[in-house]
Amino acid sequence: MKILLIGGGGREHALARSIADSPLVTDLRIAPGNPGMEGLGTLIQIKADDYDALFDYAVNEAVDLVVIGPEAPLVAGLADRLQDAGIRAFGPSAAAAQLEGSKEFARDFCTRHNIPQPAFFAAQDKDSAYRHIDAMNGFCVVKADGLAAGKGVVVADTADEAKAAVDAMLGGQFGDASKTILIEERITGPEASLFALLDGGDALYMASAQDHKRAYDGDKGPNTGGMGAISPSPRLDDALIEQVMDQVVRPLARGMADEGIPYQGVLYVGLMLTATGPQVIEFNCRFGDPEAQVILPRLKTDIITAMLAATDGGLGHFDMRWDDANAVTVVMATKGYPGAYDKGSAINNSESDDPDCIIFHAGTARDEHGQLIATGGRVLAVTGMGDNAAIARQKAYEAVAKIDWPEGFYRSDIAADS
Repeated sequence: MKILLIGGGGREHALARSIADSPLVTDLRIAPGNPGMEGLGTLIQIKADDYDALFDYAVNEAVDLVVIGPEAPLVAGLADRLQDAGIRAFGPSAAAAQLEGSKEFARDFCTRHNIPQPAFFAAQDKDSAYRHIDAMNGFCVVKADGLAAGKGVVVADTADEAKAAVDAMLGGQFGDASKTILIEERITGPEASLFALLDGGDALYMASAQDHKRAYDGDKGPNTGGMGAISPSPRLDDALIEQVMDQVVRPLARGMADEGIPYQGVLYVGLMLTATGPQVIEFNCRFGDPEAQVILPRLKTDIITAMLAATDGGLGHFDMRWDDANAVTVVMATKGYPGAYDKGSAINNSESDDPDCIIFHAGTARDEHGQLIATGGRVLAVTGMGDNAAIARQKAYEAVAKIDWPEGFYRSDIAADS
């Protein structure tokens, strides 16, 4: 099969590695990819947000399956357009991708289908937002409604902090994505992520992970797109997994189908494990980042076969196999992230000769001399594998220590309590 993978980040590097291992794949094209993917397929210089060029390329090259990595093309309807042209696409329709594209839509959907979640209030003006903040004594979460690259969430301790977030977001901090904001009840408990595969009707559990969102050790600092992860999640045992499937994932699959917007693709469920049970923090309509880098190395089932089962409605008689090993991913980011940061710093010694360690590229490029440089906020994701979390963690940090990149930083406590 000829596969086109869209995206150029760490998630797509993890996908490319799994796709390249599939016996069904004869030709893998990656648009735009990054230097870490150079040996896995042919890099095509089309940006992931150039939807017309991506569509034309898939049609002209008679691609058999398009795997859409990032959320923005899905929310924009690229999967719909490809399907209408007779090209299989792995990823939900634009209507179904509203689960990530609009937090208000997702919250309203959960309300309609009795899916457990915190109390929430949508606002488009400061006065109503302030009233809800004061009613919660400032102890709340402020979210931009639309896509904000994982940065549109402020977990506030005080009313002043929450109101400052409201002012920034309604003032255009995230453009159209924050024209509407949500003020949510701040629930407490450990976080975990569950991934499932949906085919429009059936839902199949995939794997679990635990992300570390705050920028600095001890869960301090601003929220980021994710500074590391562990899989399986130490918080989700078999009973909790079945509870989430029964109370969240299956009702979601049924509800989306009943509302005429069947969901096909991977579903990421972000959870808070509260004292009264799991509640949904967020949905993502694609693999997480860095969760893909910690989950996909454990996958033993052929990923293309699984994707085809999802796109063709064949999950009812499908199962997935996973390695019993633990995986830990440590993200290396440019100093200053998630705020302003400089691009172009040189990275050396970024290869690993340990078979139990994988270095995924997330924000890298090569300069005119072939030197690997940092071009993003989150730049590398280093994944260690082991029989238990401690070994996997040790493998990851040993590899991180060997990378020569003075302008980078990372958390030293990823999976430390696992």
